[in-house]
Amino acid sequence: TLATLITSHRNHRGRGASCTILTVKLKDPTGYGRIVRDKEGRFEKIVEERDTTDEQRQIEEVNAGVYCFFSKSLFKALGELGNNNSQKEFYLTDVPEILRNAGEDVAIVQHNDPQEVEGVNNRLQLADIERLLRRNTVRKLMLDYGVTFLDPKAAYISQDSKFGRDVTIYPNVIIEGKSEIGDGSSIGQGVRISNSRIGRSVKILDHCVITDAEVEDNCTVGPFAHLRGGAKTKENAKVGNFVELKNTILGEGAKANHLAYLGDAEIGENTNIGAGTITCNFDGKRKHKTRIGKNVKIGSDTMLVAPVEVGDEAATGAGSVVTKDVPPQTLVVGVPAKKVRKIENDR
Repeated sequence: TLATLITSHRNHRGRGASCTILTVKLKDPTGYGRIVRDKEGRFEKIVEERDTTDEQRQIEEVNAGVYCFFSKSLFKALGELGNNNSQKEFYLTDVPEILRNAGEDVAIVQHNDPQEVEGVNNRLQLADIERLLRRNTVRKLMLDYGVTFLDPKAAYISQDSKFGRDVTIYPNVIIEGKSEIGDGSSIGQGVRISNSRIGRSVKILDHCVITDAEVEDNCTVGPFAHLRGGAKTKENAKVGNFVELKNTILGEGAKANHLAYLGDAEIGENTNIGAGTITCNFDGKRKHKTRIGKNVKIGSDTMLVAPVEVGDEAATGAGSVVTKDVPPQTLVVGVPAKKVRKIENDR
């Protein structure tokens, strides 16, 4: 539309106009400035709604609010603007009339798609335009990428997001910002994803919130999980129901299946985090790091008081409070946790 406005041989550059105005015809032009033409159909002036006569109010051709000016003519005309109108305001829409009265050429391009140039003057119109943009985005994803929307009307997808092939989107999903969804992934009902990257063949189950995070290929997240602030799950990792990850790396094949808070942590591959585990990362002034190695078994209700490190193939008993580093292949239990025995490597 803009290219036509500017470069067409009949319009701005083609005919050397000082000003070209984009217009559109509306069945209900209420609220828009009317385009008044002379008997030969040439531009005469723009009249704002409040200043129209009864006759002018019947005009269906309205100002779309898009112009192209020859800059020297524009700046000269701006200096001649007055505020002789009902609102005592200085209207940019008076500039084309000033140019016409000065003998300069003012061109009109009448557009044929009212929706593209529809104005937004209230919350209702804003919602209508957003609905149109969402519908266009969803339509393109379905046709060009094979994305399946179980209910296209109940999807809120950012135009800046990127999708792979054969993604499935359940109802009431919100995908915001510059998010990426990889091939073959499915996004469950009620999920919100913002500025995050979801890999291939990932399952995001119902009612998860994922913001500023990354989920690598073949992971499962949820239901009711929360990933935020730089959280990252590596390939084949699993985050279960009511688990929160903040600035945490969950290693390849690692699992945190139930009711855990893992903040400011690094967790090695194939480690299992028991239900109710918490990384106690905040001492009232600063955040501290928890490091958990590979093939570790963290018992249910373990409290890991950071800064602390748990070595490879170690384990904690249920309800342990770990305040000191745990050596590799060591079982600790109790409050505070103490070494019980060395774990034999029988894998």
